[in-house]
Amino acid sequence: MDNNLFKNIEKKTGVNMKDILDLANSLQHANFKDENTVRGIVKRVSEIAKKRVSQEKEDKIVKAITKNGDSLDFGTIAKMLNNK
Repeated sequence: MDNNLFKNIEKKTGVNMKDILDLANSLQHANFKDENTVRGIVKRVSEIAKKRVSQEKEDKIVKAITKNGDSLDFGTIAKMLNNK
């Protein structure tokens, strides 16, 4: 991929692309029906996004993901983190 593209994304978002790629790799074989796995992913996404997630919000996200655990992507998690 184009390094300039990554640098532009990093500059605009403040998110390190290596962190995003590492997260994407970890999502490929994750069991989204396992609560502990999903909690770990939610915590990692919140760290990358530099957004604090309350316990209540984390519980709601985990419940939604484990209920529909067949497919999930970073965009879905990010939307959940941004909903207030």
